Amino acid sequence: MGYPTKVQLIKRKNSQQWYVNFPAQVAQAMDFVRGEVVEWHVEDRATMALVRREPPPSALKKKRRQGSSKSWKG
Repeated sequence: MGYPTKVQLIKRKNSQQWYVNFPAQVAQAMDFVRGEVVEWHVEDRATMALVRREPPPSALKKKRRQGSSKSWKG
């Protein structure tokens, strides 16, 4: 599902600044935190990827307990 977002331009006397805001649903689904640093990667003129420098751990991956074995022996 996509979330349409407008690109905004702020023009100042000596500079300009571009803004792209995240819809709250996207930010919450991604577990973004305030002040988090991300990087834009330009793939081509139609595609940009937002890359997290330090992504949070996956909620789906199980953490193996120390001392446990991968195989079960009964």
